[in-house]
Amino acid sequence: MPPLSQSFRSTRKFQIRHIGIVCKIDYSPADVLAKTIRGKLQGHGITVSINTIQKDQDILIVLGGDGTLLHVADQAAHYSLPVLGINMGNLGFLTERTEQEALTAVNELLTEEVTIENRMMLKATLTEPDKPKKSRYALNEVVINKSTLDRMLKLSTRADHEYINTYKADGLIFSTPTGSTAYNLSAGGPLVYPGLASILVTPICPFMLSSRPVLLPAESRLQTQLMESHKQTPQVIVDGQAAWDMNDSACLIVEAAKQPLYLIVSPHRDYFAILRNKLHWGIGSKNEGEQETSS
Repeated sequence: MPPLSQSFRSTRKFQIRHIGIVCKIDYSPADVLAKTIRGKLQGHGITVSINTIQKDQDILIVLGGDGTLLHVADQAAHYSLPVLGINMGNLGFLTERTEQEALTAVNELLTEEVTIENRMMLKATLTEPDKPKKSRYALNEVVINKSTLDRMLKLSTRADHEYINTYKADGLIFSTPTGSTAYNLSAGGPLVYPGLASILVTPICPFMLSSRPVLLPAESRLQTQLMESHKQTPQVIVDGQAAWDMNDSACLIVEAAKQPLYLIVSPHRDYFAILRNKLHWGIGSKNEGEQETSS
């Protein structure tokens, strides 16, 4: 399986001819920055396309936040385009470079080796009797979610041919390690290092407190079915976007996608530095931590 056989982190020097820039929708500061970056790149003889993703591009630059990056992750992974995320909002685990660092990051693309992380993605497939299969891809998570006013769901879940549990809960989250900091974390799931090839299964507000998150090998093929019908059909949500309605005759299959997302990351920050910053770990104790490390 390609995403599991490749090294999680590597370095690469690009020979760049064509770059794509995708901007956060209806956000003028992103549009202004895109024009600035385009001018810099065109000065180096590089073709720049804005708000289009093409297979002949060498790199994709995303200006916005994690939501903007998630919106293009499927296409970028499909074309094997490395993605550089510039965060123009408040919270960015994926778009980790700040707006103020944008031109420095672009200059690194032109002049230096850059660090690339191989981020596992999920393939979600909904099967129903006498209907064609439907598939979507997720960088963060695939969620089965009940309607607001309906009763809890009963979701019989298997890993390959092994029965895990019938979850009685408001829903179920299937998450990548990258997505462990997203909905999974809000639902009480663990943080997982993004280089660990695995799939998390986390119930949403389970009826039994003993229903805990499960961490499974990335080779697992997960299957989930509703055990009873509902007045309001539950939804399958892929990276925050409604994908399908799911009735009790359907089966949702979640597995590692063959193609990962190649994410260009900062050479000046590591995963734990991002966690400390975004989750406000150890505020006021930075010097103490540095002293402990140095000793």
